[in-house]
Amino acid sequence: MSLTASSFDAAALPPSLRRTEALGGALLWLATASGALVFIEPSPYEVFTLLAMIVFVAAGLTLRAALLPFAALLVLVNIGYSISAAPLMERSAVVTWVLTSWYLAATALFFAAALSANTAERLGFITRGYMVAAVVASVAAIAGYFRLLPGSEELLLYGRARGTFKDPNVLGAFLVLPVLLALGRVTAGRAADALRGGALLVLFTAAVLLSFSRGAWGQVALASAVMLFLTFVTTASPNQRMRIVVVTVAAAALACLFVAALLSIDVVADLFKERARFDQDYDGGQTGRFGRQVLGAIMALDVPFGIGPLQFNRYFPEDPHNSYLNAFMSGGWLGGLCYPTLVMLTLLHGLRCVFVNTPWRPVTIAVYGAFVGAAGESLIIDTDHWRHYFLLLGLLWGLIVATRAHAAGPAAVTLARPRQGR
Repeated sequence: MSLTASSFDAAALPPSLRRTEALGGALLWLATASGALVFIEPSPYEVFTLLAMIVFVAAGLTLRAALLPFAALLVLVNIGYSISAAPLMERSAVVTWVLTSWYLAATALFFAAALSANTAERLGFITRGYMVAAVVASVAAIAGYFRLLPGSEELLLYGRARGTFKDPNVLGAFLVLPVLLALGRVTAGRAADALRGGALLVLFTAAVLLSFSRGAWGQVALASAVMLFLTFVTTASPNQRMRIVVVTVAAAALACLFVAALLSIDVVADLFKERARFDQDYDGGQTGRFGRQVLGAIMALDVPFGIGPLQFNRYFPEDPHNSYLNAFMSGGWLGGLCYPTLVMLTLLHGLRCVFVNTPWRPVTIAVYGAFVGAAGESLIIDTDHWRHYFLLLGLLWGLIVATRAHAAGPAAVTLARPRQGR
């Protein structure tokens, strides 16, 4: 009995493998469904992801050769962090930062390896769990913003909706993939799916808007454009292409009306005007967001081993708010060169795989669009410890490997049979 990248007949599996696969799928669902509950440390996401890793490894999870470049770059980035942090290891915050980086890299590699087999089924568990988390986070954010629940202030930060997250910026970014998956349902076809997708799209978009995260707003716009464009050029159906055009125009019009309706509420309009300005005090000036990024980039040329994690704000008023610069600062030249290399390879190989016709291509396009948005926002904010960023990274590499195997034919996608107990 073998497991393939696309799918398999669960009923044909031996009972032990059937139970293991069901348990693994449930843990994947639980991990992603709990992804929005990050106000607890350690969060349920960490617990369920660790349990899923243990179960899959015990069942014989394999690391395919195509994932070795991905694994190597993750390891090199974290070696850079560890070397840079070595003189600072007496500081518990630095040790925690480095360990968190290694753990998040391990989760990305785990999701990539897990999706290399039984891709369609496992991807279904992950995306369904993610959508549940998005609904919970969005409802909490909206209810908190409009004070519909007792203790609603706990769901806000500086007057911005954060829902079940610690930071409104992370809430907005977390919802980008669910926005794309809902938008995909609207453009996919059947009326019932389109209606459900439309309802979810309104819910998620409202939460993103009320997070007042300019980065998340930009992510949604960029990622949606990427997804709709790639869906348009990869479909062979003229009717489907026309539907995409009509839905795009309609969605844009409805989005404008929706935003206008929210802005009719004075408190929303005032904060929107404030957040929509591009001349914020913390952005401009020599040591503002962009000024200190330039100064930090110059400084990086003189520190081959970096200055260490969490040290940037000892030289400048705030953190770098640029993940690529932070890779140099926290990981020296090794981390600073390997991190953008990893992002560029992910974007390149991900783009290639969206043009391969697979059963999971619609989700691949959505994940790719979301990663494009996250990689772009990494220029203006520190995403290097965002759980969902590493989830996107792992999902995309798993889909890249599965798509290559699918294109190569049945012989290439068959994996070794997982280990079984006696």
